[in-house]
Amino acid sequence: MDTTRLSHTLQKALNDQMTKEAHAAQVYLSYAAWASDQGFDGVANFLFRHAEEERNHMTKILEYILQRNAKVKVVAIPAPGADPASISDCFDKVFKAEVDNTKEIYNIVNMTLEEKDWATWNFMQWFVKEQIEEETLALNLLSKIKIAGGEKASGDALYALDRDLGNTPDDAKSAEDVTAATP
Repeated sequence: MDTTRLSHTLQKALNDQMTKEAHAAQVYLSYAAWASDQGFDGVANFLFRHAEEERNHMTKILEYILQRNAKVKVVAIPAPGADPASISDCFDKVFKAEVDNTKEIYNIVNMTLEEKDWATWNFMQWFVKEQIEEETLALNLLSKIKIAGGEKASGDALYALDRDLGNTPDDAKSAEDVTAATP
């Protein structure tokens, strides 16, 4: 008797999303290392913490696939790509990555509706809520760098931004501690 509680299409989509979350963590690690190398330790700290959050998302999906008695497939992830050209470029890339991730989350939600897989639909609502927060955070970063002068931001403005991000509270939680109410 087959006890798998995920369709093959949703199982593949969730495994693909798990890989995307792992890739996002690597991208943020890469950006953090770049920021640190540029002397922006506050930005680096912020991005290192964000990388941890992305790994938690990956783990959350992995655990759900296992709970549904489906097969987890851990595959190689692509290289992060080129370093940002500036802090402004870094935040622009962060925003674009979050928007792309939101689209993928919505695709999975649409699949759950088509398949009437209400358990997975319910599970994915946590990620829908999380992406609202992620996009808002990325937009706020873009707004801050725009106020600072964008690509032409002064050293003083970048210093203040770096200091502010370094003082941002650490809100990354482990995958086992997050819920729909507290992502």
